[in-house]
Amino acid sequence: MRRKSLSRKPPSGKLKEEGEQRPGLAARKTAARLLSAIIDAHTSLDGLTDTEGGHPQYRALDVRDRALVRAILTTALRFRVTIEKLIERELDRPLPGNAHALSHILHVAAAQILFLDIPDSAAVDLAVSHAKGDPRTGRFGGMVNGVLRALARAKATALPETLAATVDAPDWFCERLVHAYGNEKAAAILAAHRVEAPTDFTVRAEPEKWAARLDGIVLPTGTVRVERLSAPVPDLPGFGEGAWWVQDAAAALPARLLGNAAGMRVADLCAAPGGKTAQLVSAGARVTAVDISANRLKRLAANLGRLGLEAEIVTADLMKYQPSQPFDAVLLDAPCSSTGTVRRHPDVPWTKTPDDIEKLAEVQFRLLGRAMELVRPGGRVVFSNCSLDPAEGEALLERFLAGTQSVKLDPIRPGEAAGIAPFVTARGTLRTTQADLDLETPALSGMDGFFAARLVRLA
Repeated sequence: MRRKSLSRKPPSGKLKEEGEQRPGLAARKTAARLLSAIIDAHTSLDGLTDTEGGHPQYRALDVRDRALVRAILTTALRFRVTIEKLIERELDRPLPGNAHALSHILHVAAAQILFLDIPDSAAVDLAVSHAKGDPRTGRFGGMVNGVLRALARAKATALPETLAATVDAPDWFCERLVHAYGNEKAAAILAAHRVEAPTDFTVRAEPEKWAARLDGIVLPTGTVRVERLSAPVPDLPGFGEGAWWVQDAAAALPARLLGNAAGMRVADLCAAPGGKTAQLVSAGARVTAVDISANRLKRLAANLGRLGLEAEIVTADLMKYQPSQPFDAVLLDAPCSSTGTVRRHPDVPWTKTPDDIEKLAEVQFRLLGRAMELVRPGGRVVFSNCSLDPAEGEALLERFLAGTQSVKLDPIRPGEAAGIAPFVTARGTLRTTQADLDLETPALSGMDGFFAARLVRLA
């Protein structure tokens, strides 16, 4: 390692006093602390940065610094392997195996230098101050300075070269994608993960009007898509009057697979935060929204309130839930690995494991069986999730059908809903990936990875 500092550090009290006076240092420390929680403890980014229940260090920051921390973290995770390779390039020898704190400091600074609109000097100086102020990394301050300054000088040529030669995902994740989709499609999915996702809106009516007001476009499925928001979501036109809600284009498809739901009693299972509930109520269904989390259902209720929509809201464990009578239809958007949402949640490949996928698939299998018990004979159940992995989608469905005599697949037809034809499989299921919906502008292309199947209870 270069420029390894062996000088003794000043007393820790003095360092803290000087460090805390430096603008921006608290945000960088928080980013490194949260990156450690994500990488080392497999904690979700959304959970850490929740404004109510998130990490105390994050909640102590002002709004501007919170936004900076999230920008640093999403960037550091989205390009984690690329950043690692570029840091290694500037080291004389690898970091010690237990130097996690030092690695996180370097990654936070490198994300700023390589990808964010932050002066290199500020990123370097704050990283050095951070390193010197931490007893675990104090003796590496000189090395941090040397590595990051070298990285800043070399980035113009080294960054594009490394991006071209690198895949920004852990090996297990890449291997499962290749096995499921083949080399070409897997490469396209992984490339899409490097592009920040646009914001999608499901609108109550007049999509062309709202596309114009929000400075977006209307997708073939009817979703309004905006590349960059002109203001925070609550400040956008239409928010106050409940004209729309934020919902990825792929996430808006499963509810449409129930067909004409007007007048039907429909259960939306695992319903929070409520985008699909809102769709079903807007379509005229009488909806019961069920979720095990009371806190998440509070958000669902608030969302419905803003939209001026009403649904029965039930806090219950689905496996124990006993409605007074069977439903006409059920929508089960099951908890999953969320590997279809990596564009929006770049922590997912780094916080999940193959074991997690297998365990979640078993949970979904049981939930699907319970969902079939809640619908009347002849009623439809739409099963969906935001996973790319066939273990949670195609393979799970075939196993369920093979072992369940009272259920049959109700094939989805390409023309039954606007814009879904490209995503309907030969089996009559629905599959989207981040590499689908290829538009002229990369930043407007893609969608979340989703799987959906429609089943009918026979008896």
